[in-house]
Amino acid sequence: MPDIIDYTPVSFHFLVGFLDFKMAPDVGFQSVSGLNVNLETETYKEGGENRFVHTLPVRANYSNLVLKRGLFTNSKVIDWCMDTFNNMEIKPVNLVVSLLNDIHVPVMTWNVVNAYPVKWSVSDFDAEKSQLAIESIELKYQYFKLLKL
Repeated sequence: MPDIIDYTPVSFHFLVGFLDFKMAPDVGFQSVSGLNVNLETETYKEGGENRFVHTLPVRANYSNLVLKRGLFTNSKVIDWCMDTFNNMEIKPVNLVVSLLNDIHVPVMTWNVVNAYPVKWSVSDFDAEKSQLAIESIELKYQYFKLLKL
């Protein structure tokens, strides 16, 4: 059996997929950020112990997920965001972010649970620059699971 070589994958080859509803071909993103988790703690002062305070773990805290891409003029993703902001129709979805290897096979996947938009923005328009209009979507989510493949 050949040895499997572990290597550090490149961060520019990834895929974002929405699992709970069909998003057509407008789910390609140029950047993903916010796959962060930290452990909240609280301190406890023990009576009679004056040398230190106890630090106890409380819960995991997840950052917002930020997706950026070129602006689409007819997008189900934008429709989903606008339904949230304009109509207060909060429809959480699950999505996956997969880091791919050189033959387009996922090497790591993050399963993001119950995500919904909390911010949507478009880059500045400037007639002096020749740039694409970039939209940014910020999602709040409950947690993610790291799936090693």
